[in-house]
Amino acid sequence: MADRSAPSCHLRLEWVYGYRGHQCRNNLYYTAAKEIVYFVAGVGVVYSPREHRQKFYLGHQDDIISLALHPERVLVATGQVGKEPYICVWDSYTVQTVSVLKDVHTHGIACLAFDLDGQRLVSVGLDSKNTVCVWDWRKGKLLSMAPGHTDRIFDISWDLYQPNKLVSCGVKHIKFWSLCGNSLTPKRGVFGKTGDLQTILCLACARDEVTYSGALNGDIYVWKGINLVRTIQGAHAAGIFSMNACEEGFATGGRDGCVRLWDLNFKPITVIDLRETDQGYKGELWALAVHPTKPLAMTGSDDRSVRIWSLIDHALIARCNMEEPIRCAAVSTDGIHLALGMKDGSFTVLRVRDMTEVVHIKDRKEAIHELKYSPDGNFLAVGSNDSSVDIYGVVQRYKKVGECIGSLSFITHMDWSSDSKYLQTNDGNGKRLFYRMPSGKEVTNKEELKGVQWASWTCVSGLEVNGIWPKYSDINDINSVDANFIGQVMVTADDYGIVKLFRYPCLRKGAKFKKYLGHSAHVTNVRWSHDHQWVVSIGGADHSVFQWKFVPDRKLKDSLHIAPQESLVDSNSDESDSDQSDVPELDSEIEQETQITYRRQVYKEDLPQLKEQCKEKRKSAASKRRERAPGNSIRLHFVHGYRGYDCRSNLFYTQTGEIVYHVAAVGVVYNRQQNTQRFYLGHDDDILCLAIHPLKDYVATGQVGRDSSIHIWDTETIKPLSVLKGYHQYGVCAVDFSADGKRLASVGIDDNHTIVLWDWKKGEKLSAVRGSKDKIFVVKINPYMPDKLTTVGIKHMKFWRRAGGGLIGRKGCIGALGRTDTMMCAVYGWTEEMAFSGTSTGDVCIWRDVFLIKTVKAHDGPVFSMHALEKGFVTGGKDGVVALWDDTFERCLKTYAIKRAALAPGSKGLLLEDNPSIRAISLGHGHILVGTKNGEILEVDKSGPITLLVQGHMEGEVWGLATHPHLPICATVSDDKTLRIWDLSPSHCMLAVRKLKKGGRCCCFSPDGKALAVGLNDGSFLIVNADTLEDLVSFQHRKDVISEIRFSPGNLSMLYNLKKNNLKVEICSPFLHVTNEPARLLQVNTGAKEQLFFEAPRGKKQTIPSLEVEKIGWASWTSVLGSCCEGIWPIIGEVTDVTASCLTSDSKVLATGDDFGFVKLFRYPAKGKFGKFKRYVAHSTHVTNVRWTYDDSLLVTVGGADTSLMLWTYEIEGHRDSRQCDSEESDLDSEEDGGYDSDVTRENEINYTIKALSTNIRPMFGIKPHLQQKEPTLDERPPVSRALPQPEKLQTNNVGKKKRPIEDLILELVFGYRGKDCRNNVHYLNDGADVIYHTASIGILYNVATGSQSFYQEHNDDILCLTVNQHPKFTNIVATGQVATAPSIHVWDAMNKQTLSVLRCYHSKGVCSVSFSATGKLLLSVGLDPEHTITIWKWQEGAKIASRAGHNQRIFVAEFRPDSDTQFVSVGVKHVRFWTLAGRALLSKKGLLSSIEDARMQTMLSVAFGANNLTFTGTISGDVCVWKDHVLIRIVAKAHNGPVFTMYTTLRDGLIVTGGKERPSKEGGAVKLWDQELKRCRAFRLETGQMTDCVRSVCRGKGKILVGTRNAEIIEVGEKNAACNILINGHMDGPIWGLATHPSRDFFLSAAEDGTVRLWDIGEKKMLNKVSLGHAARTVCYSPEGDMVAIGMKNGEFIILLVTSLKIWGKKRDRRSAIQDIRFSPDSRYLAVGSSENAVDFYDLTLGPTLNRVSYCKDIPSFVMQMDFSADSSYLQVSTGSYKRQVYEVPSGKQLVDQAVIDRITWATWTSVLGDEVIGIWSRHAEKADVNCACVSHSGINLVTGDDFGMVKLFDFPCPEKFAKHKRFLGHSAHLTNIRFTSGDRYVVSAGGDDCSLFVWKCVHMPH
Repeated sequence: MADRSAPSCHLRLEWVYGYRGHQCRNNLYYTAAKEIVYFVAGVGVVYSPREHRQKFYLGHQDDIISLALHPERVLVATGQVGKEPYICVWDSYTVQTVSVLKDVHTHGIACLAFDLDGQRLVSVGLDSKNTVCVWDWRKGKLLSMAPGHTDRIFDISWDLYQPNKLVSCGVKHIKFWSLCGNSLTPKRGVFGKTGDLQTILCLACARDEVTYSGALNGDIYVWKGINLVRTIQGAHAAGIFSMNACEEGFATGGRDGCVRLWDLNFKPITVIDLRETDQGYKGELWALAVHPTKPLAMTGSDDRSVRIWSLIDHALIARCNMEEPIRCAAVSTDGIHLALGMKDGSFTVLRVRDMTEVVHIKDRKEAIHELKYSPDGNFLAVGSNDSSVDIYGVVQRYKKVGECIGSLSFITHMDWSSDSKYLQTNDGNGKRLFYRMPSGKEVTNKEELKGVQWASWTCVSGLEVNGIWPKYSDINDINSVDANFIGQVMVTADDYGIVKLFRYPCLRKGAKFKKYLGHSAHVTNVRWSHDHQWVVSIGGADHSVFQWKFVPDRKLKDSLHIAPQESLVDSNSDESDSDQSDVPELDSEIEQETQITYRRQVYKEDLPQLKEQCKEKRKSAASKRRERAPGNSIRLHFVHGYRGYDCRSNLFYTQTGEIVYHVAAVGVVYNRQQNTQRFYLGHDDDILCLAIHPLKDYVATGQVGRDSSIHIWDTETIKPLSVLKGYHQYGVCAVDFSADGKRLASVGIDDNHTIVLWDWKKGEKLSAVRGSKDKIFVVKINPYMPDKLTTVGIKHMKFWRRAGGGLIGRKGCIGALGRTDTMMCAVYGWTEEMAFSGTSTGDVCIWRDVFLIKTVKAHDGPVFSMHALEKGFVTGGKDGVVALWDDTFERCLKTYAIKRAALAPGSKGLLLEDNPSIRAISLGHGHILVGTKNGEILEVDKSGPITLLVQGHMEGEVWGLATHPHLPICATVSDDKTLRIWDLSPSHCMLAVRKLKKGGRCCCFSPDGKALAVGLNDGSFLIVNADTLEDLVSFQHRKDVISEIRFSPGNLSMLYNLKKNNLKVEICSPFLHVTNEPARLLQVNTGAKEQLFFEAPRGKKQTIPSLEVEKIGWASWTSVLGSCCEGIWPIIGEVTDVTASCLTSDSKVLATGDDFGFVKLFRYPAKGKFGKFKRYVAHSTHVTNVRWTYDDSLLVTVGGADTSLMLWTYEIEGHRDSRQCDSEESDLDSEEDGGYDSDVTRENEINYTIKALSTNIRPMFGIKPHLQQKEPTLDERPPVSRALPQPEKLQTNNVGKKKRPIEDLILELVFGYRGKDCRNNVHYLNDGADVIYHTASIGILYNVATGSQSFYQEHNDDILCLTVNQHPKFTNIVATGQVATAPSIHVWDAMNKQTLSVLRCYHSKGVCSVSFSATGKLLLSVGLDPEHTITIWKWQEGAKIASRAGHNQRIFVAEFRPDSDTQFVSVGVKHVRFWTLAGRALLSKKGLLSSIEDARMQTMLSVAFGANNLTFTGTISGDVCVWKDHVLIRIVAKAHNGPVFTMYTTLRDGLIVTGGKERPSKEGGAVKLWDQELKRCRAFRLETGQMTDCVRSVCRGKGKILVGTRNAEIIEVGEKNAACNILINGHMDGPIWGLATHPSRDFFLSAAEDGTVRLWDIGEKKMLNKVSLGHAARTVCYSPEGDMVAIGMKNGEFIILLVTSLKIWGKKRDRRSAIQDIRFSPDSRYLAVGSSENAVDFYDLTLGPTLNRVSYCKDIPSFVMQMDFSADSSYLQVSTGSYKRQVYEVPSGKQLVDQAVIDRITWATWTSVLGDEVIGIWSRHAEKADVNCACVSHSGINLVTGDDFGMVKLFDFPCPEKFAKHKRFLGHSAHLTNIRFTSGDRYVVSAGGDDCSLFVWKCVHMPH
């Protein structure tokens, strides 16, 4: 019985004993039908307690670990573990899958939860980030994902009382999430002082933002918002694992074994104690035995328990605990004794009746793995891991009677012979040994064993079970086998959780089987029940016992109505999808087709990377001036060929009666009346499949590619409508539209033949699944049910239905009618149940639902194509016959044979052979359209005559190509063994064809055109008559392929060469190209990239200097080597990359073909490396030959493997209408740089700091204060002090008033605008009443009338770009993008500051440009990542629609056209691209400079739009380029003198505003207003008083222009009077180091790096004055009366001004380095000046403005940071850069070291960040970054600080405890430089480093 097929009987899961309670929680629910749903191993179980019945859900392929119940309590969601885990949503009633969610999580799915209305599902992964995902589960669509936490998350729940809010908890955290747009934003729960930070295990949400959570220590924590408000101590004795909320209250379950019920306010109601019940499992379950006479199964586990189960009642009958873990079990033949083998080497025998012990014996040290009673009941064999088997006598009270020693490894399996005389064993080495019983002697003589009958078969090795092992494996992953001798079947259990059913015996390896999933990891044991009714299998880790019902063959017939089990599974077994053995009975053609590989060494997608890698080569090559690309161009005109040899059903009529098909990389629309073709050239590699939309106007084509794409295009306009990619590797081999035309199904040629269902207009993947290991030929969507589809392929017929993001497949059920054949085609019939498929044997199978009803013989040989009509079907097969059938396939109505005789009289071309294999059929317009394997397309009239429409070469590479010397004719010869002659005139047909005995590689016409020479692959060549193709002469001199052949111009002699090195001269490798000079010299190229010269006819080798080569007049030039053509080799040219070339007869243009399928035109001679060219894509892989016709009117090219012959018309420059040329420009960007400007360079090279990664701004050294060890002071104060009370630390001015601490700061004003490196970021809102702009991380809305500001503060790092939605439906909606490692874009309402959507991006570093589309629904963003990715979002849903790498250098701006939702333009460094959104794909064209002489690609900075597809881009040189579509049509020279940084298109009248960098002059201005065509303009001057104005942003409102400048000013310019009104001022460069507040008024001063000191008025909200100092200022200070100001400079100078007149009172420079702080003493006598030279100088002001230094402080360890005077002006404290604080006497400058004295000083001010009083301001995270500044309030009880993370923090003063509690306020960018309270503690002013902004915060005091 060497049958390798699978058995015909099968198993059905009947019961599962067990429940997964370990490592899982919240996994047990009541459904609406009062059934209980839970899971065990990989099975979802629905148990009905009423009927004691189980239903099973088997859609998972690994352990289920999480479960959630839908609020309607019928649907269940389960999540599994595994490498690619998925979530299934299934119906608990029918146990069928409803949806599959996949492709996002890794490792496993830890928690699941449905939201309140059950629309959304949240899942948490087991990956390292514990990713949280929110799904629209019905669609299978991911809505949002975010990293959950660094540690495990145990529970997640939707807040059922607030929309879009979730709570998650886990190891030491709880997080409150809000979902907005596509982003989940967490806030961590604050444990505060109410409870300990600890692990939270479970959650329940209640009303009013209250959340209850169960903690690890048994407490219940109650949260309000994100704060812990109270705890319920000791609710349980140990951790609370589960919490459930219902209408009446809450239930909690804990580790203490109690369930407690609580009312709605968490007052206890009652306790249910379950402690008496069983405890859980440990270890694994291995032991299994079945009772010999009763339906009982015994199991024993590592948890030391033995259990007896009733297989009929499905219940546990008995249980008893042993001393040791149990590893195996056996029941004696009479059913009285149960033997158990233990892990410690002992075994115990119990009486089955009452589980009492008979005997306990320990003879071995190691675990007993197997024991068995002999069939006669006398002996017990015990096999242990000590590699021996002991035999015990049962009757002698288990005395040891024998021992078998022979194995070298542990014993795994044993079987007795029926007569109890022999024992066979298997051991861990896979050895099989035999012993005589009971002595235990090894049997070595095989003869002795011949007739032995075995009582049972449980061994895994042996001839009878060879078939259970795969063909080529030597692994031991099968744990157990049990044979059923009567039923001739056996079951196996393996490590992959699979139970398999094989025939028994099964002798040949690799037998087929039926497999059953359910167990998770290892199935440790499997046994038949005593009567073979059931199979019992046990799982190791999952501790489950599965009971399977055995359904023998005869019962199968009755069970046909049971649908086969649905599966989603790819098992690890390499079982083919069929049940037959692998006998190759494939048809030869199909065999060939399955062997075609579509893999490429290099895919076109790889070219950009390859070019980047080769950049180095070019640097060296750039020395020679490269030629410009040629002016002339070519255009695809006609293609001969049709891809039939490996494609099917790829030929259709369009609406208008044209014919659409494909060849190579071209989609062809052929008009048969005019014999013309139009081409879709959007693909860049072989098209493999084509489908037509039901309305016959759109076509879908799928191609080969690394990430292959499907294009849907319009056959009329030839424009792409959508491009689908991202899911198919290597290629797409089948596509099909649904009947409503909305969906598209596709199949890939990856190893799993992935099937994807698309919503093609949106470009969305709806569902995907792995199809089959073998090739799938066709996919068809059910015309009545667009959610169902079918696929056919090699031994494959599957019916699929969509379930969310997955597809669920069922195999076609053949029943007794035969075996699954290879299916070649399929169609659906007249009802949704009926389907028809054509097989490789010529049958048509008829299916209802998934069952085969009957088969009809239709053709001899495979049925390749079928087409359904209204009233019947049409089929075509390999036999070359087209058959028409009635609608039930009862009768064949008519057949048409495709024969030469049937050709209609007027048909052009020739049929190559009769009855060619038919690959495609389509009907329409009264005709049948037929495509053949030979590359012909025929039209069959209903009455019989056949017209040949298109033909091309058959399968095989086409290499030979020759054009006639004076007629429009060419000849081709191919590996398909034909020589063909084609007419190139408008009739475009094949004139003659001749079959050759071998394939050919080259051909050549004689100079008079009468003879044609052909070189063949076997080394012979023929010369034939060029008209009749009859032989003139034939030779064979060589044995190798002839690769090139040539006549000499005088027709005297003929040369040929071949691929071996034995021409009569020395040549070292194959020839590729031969070129002839008038009759004497012969030029040869070889594969080793040599260019050799020979003298003809003798073949003597010549050496010719390269200069001479150019002077010789060659008769033709097809050489690809030599200095004349070094430019044609691309950057990535390894050898034989350029395969062919041909020169026009006027020697101007060289055409080349290469291995990438590109046809390129170069100027000749192409000297200098990497010449520029025009490039055309149409061929797929190699272009094997190119030739110009005799008059240069056409270029003819042949593609190797794509079998096509293409004709291109040659268009001379100047004669060309200004149609866009469809060539792609050259590989290399031009070397000319794009121009230079300091501002542009700064913006391009700026490194945006990410706050969280920020480092310190000052060069500090030493140990941070909170890490310093404190020295104990000598006199620790006595406990009762009689001394005076401690004086105040700080002099306070509000004596007598009650001191009110400050409890909060509210942002009131911001002075600053980010103009230096951002642009287009100032906009009008509300018709010019408000202005919106940004600085640091806040968006600012400024009211022009009142000057008041309001803020958007949700960003957590700097905003880089801002845009306003112009659509009236979305008024005042703003989008802002920020800096961050994973930055986000916020879309918000400018008036109420509500966040509408947050888009988390994958642009690393930051988002540098955002733009809304015309309808306002789409948002475009550009990243700062190295690829400068461009992404398009549907911002309201937070959905990413499309994304693509933009450019390898910086993109500055990308903007949608104001009238479009699909078109936009991006500009950047040497970059302009015009983009179109098609579905989910972004297609782009580079801007073409060709039409304007000497135009070069400059760096582009800005973009604006005009009507009729005009685009304007502003350049770095001040020009503006005007583009029509993507072609440059003119240049507005010097629109500005400097770079044009910004442009604005006014929507209402089309006028354009430009802004640039200019020096103010009479006529010029930095802002200009232009008309719609950018012809005339009016300039505006900005009266700012700057040397140069640099405008970064413009916006035009009604009659006003809003301008943002590089100098941080925002100016409003009136259009009529050109008057300027400065709205906003700010420092233009930072950091702003100096800050001083007026002693009595709400004024303050700031001094910055930009060399200005500015005076600000908080009340008036504006800048009052500014003084330019000419040097960077570092510090500033008011005198105590407020009448003088001291300013310290970076160059060491300091100045004192009088406030009233701004006159200089005095100035001095005693130091060379920066002044860091400057202070007046409180008595106005002294001025202290601290510098970077580690010194403080004292000046006596009473001596007048001479400012002589009176003394200075010595021994300062580092630079000075801050200084404070004491209240009595006699001491000065200095904080320094080495984290040390020191006190000095004034004015002597002596250091004070006595700590006791220091402690008693009262300070006038406190700005030091050092000192014991402020140690609490240093945070734990200050490793890299510092606290930079501090200030104590005038009241002396609060302290504010600023740090390098950009945070303002509010503390109590003093704060001597480390890590003091504080409030933090965000808004600044990285690095705060200074901070001060204003007088009366009304405001806090903070100054920013990176953001050059001043923030004014209002202090909120606590009420009395």
